[in-house]
Amino acid sequence: MTYARSIRVEFNHCDPAGIVFYPRYFEMMNSVIENFFRDVAGCTFGQMTASRTGVPTVAIETVFHAPSRLDDMLDWHLSVTRLGRSSAGLALRAHGAGELRLSASLTLVHVNETGRPRSWPQDLRDRIAAFQETT
Repeated sequence: MTYARSIRVEFNHCDPAGIVFYPRYFEMMNSVIENFFRDVAGCTFGQMTASRTGVPTVAIETVFHAPSRLDDMLDWHLSVTRLGRSSAGLALRAHGAGELRLSASLTLVHVNETGRPRSWPQDLRDRIAAFQETT
């Protein structure tokens, strides 16, 4: 199962040439992940911040397949590739007009208030696991 979210490319995402400035893709990826945790995992980034926990990105690999331009609608898809004791591997893809624009692999680590890895609570783990890719 995949989580899907659409994001329209806005002026603030673009460089002077009118294409997405690459760091803005990372902001969009973070938005997709944040909404995944809110909509699917039932745990908002606000709740994590209040409890001094979190899910920082510890690794990311990204391929930019084609440029995206102002007003393009990007359809993002997120799936869980791996779910460990305290970490999760995610795959994100962004398509625009039927064309793959970006693919990324990320590793998030669930951390406690001191920034050390923390096991996923079982209810959170179960909701995340529902989006794990099957082989």
